[in-house]
Amino acid sequence: MDLKNKRVLVTGGGSGIGLGIALALAREGCRVVIAGRNQAKLDQAASRFSGQPVIMAQACNVADRGEVDRLFATLADQNLLPLDILVNSAGVNVARRKMVDLDPHDWEQMMAINVNGAYYCMHAALPGMRQQGEGLIVNIASIAGKCALTLAGPAYCASKFAMSALGLAVGLEDRANGVRVTNIYPGEVNTPILDQRPVPVPDEKKLQMVQPEDIAACVVTIARLPTRVVVPELVITPLYQEYA
Repeated sequence: MDLKNKRVLVTGGGSGIGLGIALALAREGCRVVIAGRNQAKLDQAASRFSGQPVIMAQACNVADRGEVDRLFATLADQNLLPLDILVNSAGVNVARRKMVDLDPHDWEQMMAINVNGAYYCMHAALPGMRQQGEGLIVNIASIAGKCALTLAGPAYCASKFAMSALGLAVGLEDRANGVRVTNIYPGEVNTPILDQRPVPVPDEKKLQMVQPEDIAACVVTIARLPTRVVVPELVITPLYQEYA
């Protein structure tokens, strides 16, 4: 499928996986909007693409339902609704992630961003996708959302399990409306979220990890597929990381 002029929203688009996906879709000619909590960071990220159409940047804390509503009102004003592609890439973890150390505030923040944020954006995007009879939602989950990992911590695992279930269930419901939902489960990825690791990650290890552009290439491939097919789940890990 030709992706030119497809309307795209990428949350968590200021860095990491979200930015990688936004840049890749912009290169395909999509009309891309990136969202995140820091406008200055988003503007800097958007400036990395010099082609046309330009990447638009709009500050939004996806954990706040009111801000998500305002984001979608802005998209409507810019004639960017209904969305053709929604990428839920906003996600956080914390350094003190073991259950013995986990602060209730950090638990609530992870659930609010990783789960509620994905729900709010899907809830806002789906009516338009249903009306036009097609749409693609890509949820950036984690292999920690398929099998609990000690390294990820209980809160992150729980949030990604919830995000996974949300995506799969919506995919089952809305496939009759032409909406395709893909959950992507990355293993270790070289993104700024590594800064929240309890133990710093060496640069040489980062080079061996999955890179944001690797996941972006997968998203472009999925988006190009005919609307008659769907990829419900995709696992991508670095070669060194075991997954079974």
